[in-house]
Amino acid sequence: MHALGKIIIAGLALVVFGGTAYGYANLRALDDVTRDSVIDGEDDAQPGEQPADGSLDILLVGRDARTDPQGRPLSPDLLRELRVGPNGDDLTDTLIVLRIPNGTKAVKAFSVPRDSYVSMPGGKGKINAAFGRGKAGEAKRLRDAGETDKAKIDQGALTAARRATRQAVEDLTGVKIDHYAEVNLLSFSEISKAIGGVDVCLNEATKDRNSGADFPAGPQKIQGADALAFVRQRDNLRGGDFDRVRRQQVFLAGLARQVMSAGTIADPGKLSDLIDAVKRSVVLDSSWNLLDFVAQMRGVSGGGIQFETIPVVNRDYRYDPANPRATAVQVDPAAVKAFAASLIGPAAAPSAPASAPASSPAAAVTVDVANAGPKTGLAGRVAGVLGEHGFAKVTTGNTGSRRTSLVRFGPDLARQGGEVAKLLGGLTTQESSSVPAGHIEVVLGTVYSGPGAAGGGGAPAAGDEPITSGGVVCVN
Repeated sequence: MHALGKIIIAGLALVVFGGTAYGYANLRALDDVTRDSVIDGEDDAQPGEQPADGSLDILLVGRDARTDPQGRPLSPDLLRELRVGPNGDDLTDTLIVLRIPNGTKAVKAFSVPRDSYVSMPGGKGKINAAFGRGKAGEAKRLRDAGETDKAKIDQGALTAARRATRQAVEDLTGVKIDHYAEVNLLSFSEISKAIGGVDVCLNEATKDRNSGADFPAGPQKIQGADALAFVRQRDNLRGGDFDRVRRQQVFLAGLARQVMSAGTIADPGKLSDLIDAVKRSVVLDSSWNLLDFVAQMRGVSGGGIQFETIPVVNRDYRYDPANPRATAVQVDPAAVKAFAASLIGPAAAPSAPASAPASSPAAAVTVDVANAGPKTGLAGRVAGVLGEHGFAKVTTGNTGSRRTSLVRFGPDLARQGGEVAKLLGGLTTQESSSVPAGHIEVVLGTVYSGPGAAGGGGAPAAGDEPITSGGVVCVN
């Protein structure tokens, strides 16, 4: 949804990539943007950041909030203009991570569905609830400690909420977040208007009362309240939230393309309006030096941002036996971590975690993973899942087509083979003396749907085009 926050800042960086004095002078005006202490060790940020994990990682957060960055309520007139009701919540409707590998200009962005069911302080829940839990918990702690200043309580609670959201994303993805950007309904509308709209395309006409969406099929340029409706709609879409994730991605790709276009770069009025809109409505972490970021990102092309979605296990996960109608998105944290890691380098199995030392039985086994189906990169993603569970020696390859999956092993590795089969969703096992000693063979059939099956997120349906900032992709 309003993930737009950081591609805006990334876009603003790209806007001044030409290095013009005008661009730098205006970017310095962003010193007035709202800041918050969201990132640990903020005083350690250095120019030209080259993080130890190999990638500069930026968390984009979109909130369904009816307030400005300082927590002040939006006016009734403005809410009517945005086509939203007066009652918001403390949920995060958009979570997108930008991965910028050290020394490269290939920006990878991936979405985390807001209903992903994860472990958090206070118990398991949907990841979009981390913000509200952190906010409520800190507000209570401050009041219990005797704080009576409402402004201090509110600000402390917001900071805790943002940090809780950052932590939840880090815990799920294994990505160390270096910077944070947050936008709300107002910022989304204002920034899209500032650049003169964004080009999008719909496969078919759609209308939805709840979001205010009313769009024809085909290419179109949207801004303001229409842009907000475009990325908020999930009712009357075949894929529900997953179609909405695609909407968010295609909008952000178009936004990045528009910001980086000559029409924005060469137009002082648009550039000034864009910077003013960001200053009014975006929250950034305290350590983010935007001028350094501009210099570091110099050279990224208009098509240099690629969007994906984390792998999911079950879109319709019934997580509460006491309430069978309650649903969430089931995810495998190991598969998500392997997917995120694969975005900044060749697909490879991560090293064994601390819980599986090199001397463990899992670490001593070699698992040979072969893809017998058409899914590109499947063996590599499954190898990453196994690596996260302590199988440090994993090879990948392809084999002849096969419908069902199979785990084969010698008599001495029956226990480890059974563990592999269980980790991958309960695959069929077969004991065979033809398997080389010390090896377990995994064959992934065409109907494999276990951890790692959803490459690039698994959210897009078959035939969906990849989304990049290089061109307009039609979506539902």
